[in-house]
Amino acid sequence: MKKAEIFRGVGTALITPFSDGEIDYTALEGLIERQIEAGIDALVIGGTTAEAATLSDEERYELFRRTKEIIGGRCKLIFGTGTNDTRVAVRHTEFASRLGCDGVLVVTPYYNRGTAEGVIRHYEAIANASGVPVLLYNVPSRTGVNLSLDTLERLRENERIVGIKEASDSLDRLVGISRIDGLSLYSGNDSQIYPVLSLGGLGVISVVSNLYPKETLDICKLYFANNRDKSLDAQKKLLPVIYALFLETNPAPIKYALSQKGLCKADMRLPMWLPTKATRDKIDRVIEKYDKEKTK
Repeated sequence: MKKAEIFRGVGTALITPFSDGEIDYTALEGLIERQIEAGIDALVIGGTTAEAATLSDEERYELFRRTKEIIGGRCKLIFGTGTNDTRVAVRHTEFASRLGCDGVLVVTPYYNRGTAEGVIRHYEAIANASGVPVLLYNVPSRTGVNLSLDTLERLRENERIVGIKEASDSLDRLVGISRIDGLSLYSGNDSQIYPVLSLGGLGVISVVSNLYPKETLDICKLYFANNRDKSLDAQKKLLPVIYALFLETNPAPIKYALSQKGLCKADMRLPMWLPTKATRDKIDRVIEKYDKEKTK
């Protein structure tokens, strides 16, 4: 079953920089230009890492408009449009489609925890309202719902649903998803980029690439160029940074790390908060060591 391929390689799940409680569009433009200069394949706007749960509809739509204008077609653009209210997710998706993007990322409905049939109908309603390809987003640690392989088999029958960002920890599950025809696989965990690629996956929707876009891209580029050993080595070298950035709930650690590089403020919206001093110190040490090793 041949379907659209939204992107291949690395899609950065971009943070939303804040300053004094408002979106900092100056910092946002700087972050985007840095990503494009590194050669990023795609940018995902309005996802979990972007603190989309705290954005009003007006803020979300303005964020979509501004990022589309800044990017100007220089990389693939994916908007996060999922919520736990099907009607709202449909409205977000319709707006994103009208505005113009390469795809939408739709998280599994959380908190309500619909039945299997309800979740299928939720996704079908969104896909049928979408004018662009749809990526499912399975992240059971946040949603409390794990899309079954049977559910994915049903959903892949919809022509608009072309792939999945998979953020579970099960290798068996990744193997199972890789066998589903018509559903491209993207890693939702930075620690699993190489394993997903080895299963035929197309890449990653990444948090660590906010900080290290080129180095994350190298994992994919080397793999696709059949330099598998170097790809695996690049993945292994980045692991300490990845682990440090998930010592506390994302995006607090990555925002702190970016602020230390002078790329944005470490401002977040409650209930997110600055990482503890112990976590900040750990992040500082790991990044300092990684940066030194990169220059050798």
